[in-house]
Amino acid sequence: MRTLLITGPGGSGRTTVAAATAQRAAAEGARTLVLSADRTDTLGAALGVRTGPAPVNVAARLTAWRPDAAAGFRDDLTGFQDRAATVLDLLGASRLDPEEVTPLPGAEELTLLRALRDAALAEAHDLLVVDLPPAPQALALLALPEELRRYLRRLLPPERQAARALRPMLGRLAGVPMPAEWLYETTARWDTELAAVEAVLADRGTAVRLVAEPGPAGADAIRDARLGLALRALPVESLIANRVLPEDAADDGRLGRLVTQQRKTLQEWDGASRPVAHLGHDPRGADDLTALAAPAVNPAVSPVEWPVADRLAQDGVLVWRLPLPGAVRDELDLVRRGDELVVTAGPFRRIVALPSVLRRCTVEGAALRDGELCVRFAPDPGLWPRTR
Repeated sequence: MRTLLITGPGGSGRTTVAAATAQRAAAEGARTLVLSADRTDTLGAALGVRTGPAPVNVAARLTAWRPDAAAGFRDDLTGFQDRAATVLDLLGASRLDPEEVTPLPGAEELTLLRALRDAALAEAHDLLVVDLPPAPQALALLALPEELRRYLRRLLPPERQAARALRPMLGRLAGVPMPAEWLYETTARWDTELAAVEAVLADRGTAVRLVAEPGPAGADAIRDARLGLALRALPVESLIANRVLPEDAADDGRLGRLVTQQRKTLQEWDGASRPVAHLGHDPRGADDLTALAAPAVNPAVSPVEWPVADRLAQDGVLVWRLPLPGAVRDELDLVRRGDELVVTAGPFRRIVALPSVLRRCTVEGAALRDGELCVRFAPDPGLWPRTR
């Protein structure tokens, strides 16, 4: 199954483009599921069919689903209280009733990740179209599975979980309570669920479709989004220039300046964008979505590769090449931390594990050239295999 994640600046028409993309794919024969976690039914308004917690058939081969974040949050909290009942009783804490629980900020995003995992595991569709939040929130959301798994491994390392049989004895010897069994079981369950989401995001069939109105603000937002996605090694399938006004609108004094801005931005994007015309009204229903003529999904998207170039013979170094389009030299920072590299690019940051061959090397330096960060590593004589 292919997964197409759709995001862009707020108000750029992401949901409408997601609906139009899904409708076109289904019309061309792909069993398609379009997924959104928005509290308001913007997706249903675009499709012309009300969506909700249960998947609904919109048309032949097209299904829409908007999972209920509030219900999912209540179920999770109830399960947590059941598993932690002993601890809560010791603390004298009173339990919350499901009826008094409202979802906390971020519940929609977590619900969307879980639905993404469930839809991928079900393998009932050929294409999954995901209506993500606006780009800044979407980038934070896409980073969440990897970051949470890293935190869990640091707080409760797997080797501690392997010593479950010793915990009662260790607790008596140490005279302090050991972590309860439910805590480790919950951690293992979370790790499994997060790993499943990570697998979907890292799959070669997963790509991102960016949506923006051509203009100065849209260009800035797309530049940042491309950089954030590259740092997550997520490929961009296409850039949709949405709500493009016709050239003859330049004769209208009220729209002429906007047409000029759009024309300039489209030229800067240099043919990399795929225009979707402005209908003159908010698209509603199948006919309007068809009129948008959203581009078909690109079947061949090249994955983002971070190759290691062997330049030992020429320069005595290995070069790790990280494509970071739009990165600015003064906003780049690298920190080696054991077997990890902390990469900061503008507002984005990622901690990545070094390839095994580079763990036996020291960092020699780095350079940014043509949107690619090249980090040079020199073999550590104390760790590098000796040659005869």
